[in-house]
Amino acid sequence: MLNINLINDYLTLCKPKVVLLMLITAWVGMYLASDHSTSFALIIYATLGIACAAFSAAIINHFVDKDLDLIMTRTERRPIATGRIKPSHALMLAFVLALGALWVLLVKVNLITTVLSFATLFGYALVYTVYLKHATPQNIVIGGLAGAMPPLLGWSAISGDINPYSLLLVLIIFTWTPPHFWALSIYRVNDYAKAKIPMLPVTHGVKFTKLCLLLYTILLCVISLLPFIVGMSAIIYLLSACLLNILFLYYAIRLYIATDIVEHRLAIKTFNFSLLYLLLLFASLLIDHSWSVCYVCS
Repeated sequence: MLNINLINDYLTLCKPKVVLLMLITAWVGMYLASDHSTSFALIIYATLGIACAAFSAAIINHFVDKDLDLIMTRTERRPIATGRIKPSHALMLAFVLALGALWVLLVKVNLITTVLSFATLFGYALVYTVYLKHATPQNIVIGGLAGAMPPLLGWSAISGDINPYSLLLVLIIFTWTPPHFWALSIYRVNDYAKAKIPMLPVTHGVKFTKLCLLLYTILLCVISLLPFIVGMSAIIYLLSACLLNILFLYYAIRLYIATDIVEHRLAIKTFNFSLLYLLLLFASLLIDHSWSVCYVCS
């Protein structure tokens, strides 16, 4: 008989919600790089390989942080931290998934996507989780590059090269990551302080973090318009990006001027909106590209 709770614990290790958002941005990269000759099988293999590499990185993150997870309220019920899954079993699963990703990407996709995917895995699971997270309050800024890579992985899987437009998508996510994560770190500042993790609100205070969040949001508003400026997208994307930027700025400004009484609530609202922002921004790229293709064909 299947142990549903154990299956759910293993799924939790893989961080499926985080990986799904990554895959959505990777699919956008695939779609923008595709033409009429693109094989559907290639898209499936690329998705499988990128997903397995991401799952492996997520499990390694759980494994490395198992002691810290017990200290923090947000993570104290994670499967390895509580002993519901043995660390050795988790590590074995991460290894199997990494091997699966290596085979699929190398044999069924291409070498460049394989190299980039494993550079991303190494960057997140080891460089960020093991070192940067504990070394500097700029951890999420520097380490955010690993989380920004999926559009490039998706694009390179289809095209077999590194396209400047794919790097622009990476830049958008790279700029989005600090305000997204700083909102969460403000919300969970006591957790990070208790775990002695040098997140920005712990080392420099919440007020300074809110200022950095606002400044990065302004920078994101500029960066997110570049696809239209360079001719990568058209009016649908421009209008969508402008609307989303106004809303993100609204949340960032409200959080910046908020008093202690409402700050906690606004921080998690800003964090939640940032997820929706990225999802809708990349969806608008898809819609804009589809509309442009249909318009040209007609």
